[in-house]
Parts: sequence; C-alpha cells; structure tokens
Amino acid sequence: MFYWFAKTFVVAPVTNLLFRPWVKGLGHVPQEGAAILASNHLSVSDSIFMPAQLDRQVHFLAKKEYFTGTGPKGWLTRKFFEATNQLPMDRAGGKASLDSLHSGLDVLRDGKLLGIYPEGTRSPDGRLYRGKLGVAKLALNARVPVVPIAMIGTDKVQPIGRTIPSIRRVGVIFGPPLDFSEYYDRAGDHLVERLVTDQIVEAIRRLSGQEYVDVYAATAKTRTPDSQ
Repeated sequence: MFYWFAKTFVVAPVTNLLFRPWVKGLGHVPQEGAAILASNHLSVSDSIFMPAQLDRQVHFLAKKEYFTGTGPKGWLTRKFFEATNQLPMDRAGGKASLDSLHSGLDVLRDGKLLGIYPEGTRSPDGRLYRGKLGVAKLALNARVPVVPIAMIGTDKVQPIGRTIPSIRRVGVIFGPPLDFSEYYDRAGDHLVERLVTDQIVEAIRRLSGQEYVDVYAATAKTRTPDSQ
C-alpha cells in the first residue's frame, strides 16, 4: 500500500515534473510474469527514476547497509526500504551473498519483477564495470528473461556523495528481453554464469554507450578513495 501511494502521488509526479525523464523501449518490460530488470548503476536515484516509469512494482536487491544504520537517520532509511519492499543484499561474497540471493529468487518465483545492478555497486566514474555472477544465478535458477536497462544522466543529477539532486533531464532505455533458456539446465556452472553475466553487461553497454572496464567497480573504488 505504501509503495503504490508513494509512487502514484509523490515519486512519479515529482520526478516527471522536475526531471522530465525521457524513456525508450518501455514495451520491452513484460506486463505480467517474472523478469529481471538489469541496469547500469550511476546514482542512488536510479532506484527511483526507473521504477517510476513502470506500472508494475519493482523489487530491488539493495545493499544490506541500508537496513543496518543506527540513529534516527538509520531508522528512517531502514523503514523506507522495508516499506518499499527492498531486499537486503550482502555483497561480501561467498555464502552470505548466495543466501541473500534466495530472497530474490522468491520474488521471481512469485511472478514479480526484480531489479538488480549487475555491477554490484555504483560506478565510481560513469564507466560500466564487470558484472557479478548474481544476476546470472538468478536468471538461470528462476528461468526468467532479463531486460537490460540503461540509465542516462543520473550521475549528473545525483553523483556519489551528493545528497540533494540537481534538476536536469534523465533518460531510461529498456532493451529487448534476453532469453537464456538454452542454459537453464546448466545453472551452477561457473563458466556459463560468467558467459550469461557478460552478455547481460554487453547488452547494457550497447544501450548506454558507456566505456566498459573489465574489473569490478568495487575494486576500482578501492583504487580511487575520493569516489567512494
């Protein structure tokens, strides 16, 4: 209830009035049934602008730190993410990350839309970074299509470290769904998961026009402390 109220009467009207988003390929998002919406990640506001363009609700895998903050700000942040059905994602890797993916699988098996950022974190410099395997694990195990998405200009609206966004236009491009049914019986195969992930990221790159960097964004951030 809170999600639809906030989206219908607050988020969508405000974003459409102030930022005048332009949208391409909206018809590529299924009107019903499960699908993964896989997007590049330039700004924390990506999770606001993209779902505001859709009639269906999008459940996002969000970093677990949003749910563990302390004090009044931490409490408000946690309640907001819980009320909007965001799912905590442990990005530490290994078993913790795999366990976090289970909640995403539940969303997909319920026939809903799941939003995920294959890069795992925001780009530190506007380039597109190597995808993590979680998106492939979800697609192959849930046996669902993947819709590649390019967010355009959101890094100019709210770059890393900026709280109050700048008012300027943003864009959202939805690409044709990617079908990985030929690999469904090879779920769990690391080489197949890497292949699928790379194909998803390449589809995003073609839509966004970003320069691709074949390292993880989290690794790049450790090399550029000012961008974190």
